[in-house]
Amino acid sequence: MKSQMQTGFTLIELMIVVAIIGILAAVAIPAYQDYTQRAQVSEVLTMTSGAKTAIAEYAQSNGAYPATADLADIGLGGTPAIDGSYASAAIGDGNGVITVSMKAAGVAGADVGGKDVTLTPPALAGLTGSFKWTCASATIPEKLLPKGCSYTGT
Repeated sequence: MKSQMQTGFTLIELMIVVAIIGILAAVAIPAYQDYTQRAQVSEVLTMTSGAKTAIAEYAQSNGAYPATADLADIGLGGTPAIDGSYASAAIGDGNGVITVSMKAAGVAGADVGGKDVTLTPPALAGLTGSFKWTCASATIPEKLLPKGCSYTGT
């Protein structure tokens, strides 16, 4: 008489597989959240690119940054001047500074929600060479800022 062979996985083998999947998930989920928040903050540079060009052109043509009354003439009037999926931006009166505020947590990620990024144009006095913007944030962690931005907080 032939004995019947059992096939399949043992309980211990299944438990090992479940443990491995749990460990991988514990590592992958925080990394994924960081990546999505970095993408949300990167929207800052994309959504303000048109405004930066308009402000730079105005400044180079007029020798000064646009006042609030001039923003509508260069297509940047309204409040907020720029609105994106995860952030909105306002332009300073006469100084060209663009302050981008991330939307509340829930729309934007928990680590970046409600925080600010500032885009500052160069001083016009004695400007030679390219028109280079400075990107900085005192509230968003450095690991979540785009490569061109710096963390100024403590």
